[in-house]
Amino acid sequence: MGVVIPLEESKNKLASIKPLVDLTKADMERVNQLILSKAGSDVQMIPEVAEHLISSGGKRLRPMLTIASAALYGYQGDNHIKLATSVEFLHTATLLHDDVVDESDLRRGRSTARMIWGNQASVLVGDFLLGQAFRMMVEVGSLEALDVLSSAACVIAEGEVLQLSVSKNMETTEDDYLSVIRAKTAALFAAAAEVGPIVANAGKAERNALKSYGTNLGLAFQLVDDALDYGGKAADLGKNVGDDFREGKITLPVILAYRRGTEKERAFWRDAIESGNNSDENLEKALGLITKYGALADTIARAVHYGTIARDALAPLPETPWKSALLEVIDFCIERVN
Repeated sequence: MGVVIPLEESKNKLASIKPLVDLTKADMERVNQLILSKAGSDVQMIPEVAEHLISSGGKRLRPMLTIASAALYGYQGDNHIKLATSVEFLHTATLLHDDVVDESDLRRGRSTARMIWGNQASVLVGDFLLGQAFRMMVEVGSLEALDVLSSAACVIAEGEVLQLSVSKNMETTEDDYLSVIRAKTAALFAAAAEVGPIVANAGKAERNALKSYGTNLGLAFQLVDDALDYGGKAADLGKNVGDDFREGKITLPVILAYRRGTEKERAFWRDAIESGNNSDENLEKALGLITKYGALADTIARAVHYGTIARDALAPLPETPWKSALLEVIDFCIERVN
């Protein structure tokens, strides 16, 4: 089942991440080289597991935000490369850990590391990448950047535990859900964007602008991801449509459909999510209820709202190709639903 959500502004063409990719290309090649170097180890399984996930086709959006936010303030040097690589390693480590916690079989269309090497290897290689990330942060020598990224790592872990605590609980509120994605997803987007102006020695206002941009971009990004799980295509998702349903994840489309439904429909959700009765037949019924109550459209409307906040955060900045590219990323993240 697909979904097409009309956005607030009609555009002649869909937004693209290409302007950001083109602007960061040279620096991202250096990031990719450093990723391969720092993922190396004499312990053979470590580079095997790391390479499996690192080469699986992710857009590397988070490290590109670090590169772009440093360039936005005219940074000249090499430290943004190490910080961008640290950001990607933090992200990769959380994916390895997430797949174990969520018992996921697919990641970006490929078998997860846990399916190939097992849960223990996935967790331990994730820990190795976290260690390498912190080593690179220390090499940069900026206590402020170290503080921002280490704090983000703590918040992400808290978000994982919070998600566990609300897992399969149909009484989870929208506020609970937003707390989870603010920690799990938005925190790293925010940190990735904030360390750029830090390393460029920009002022507090500039740091706050990029932090706000990253936070709200991350919220919009995750809201769209959660909508796509019920209204996208497996080829676009890099996982099976309905995986969140099968794993009993409480996401906003489910929360809205549950709260807007009849008592009989709420009983269905409790049976499907809390009791694990997640058959294909029940998935179809869930999709029907989500459509009936406009839960996808309203989830995307929330994403548009946070995208607008991200856009406003950058509004005072001078008009440059870097700013334009960062603004287009907002539209790109939201327009994936089309």
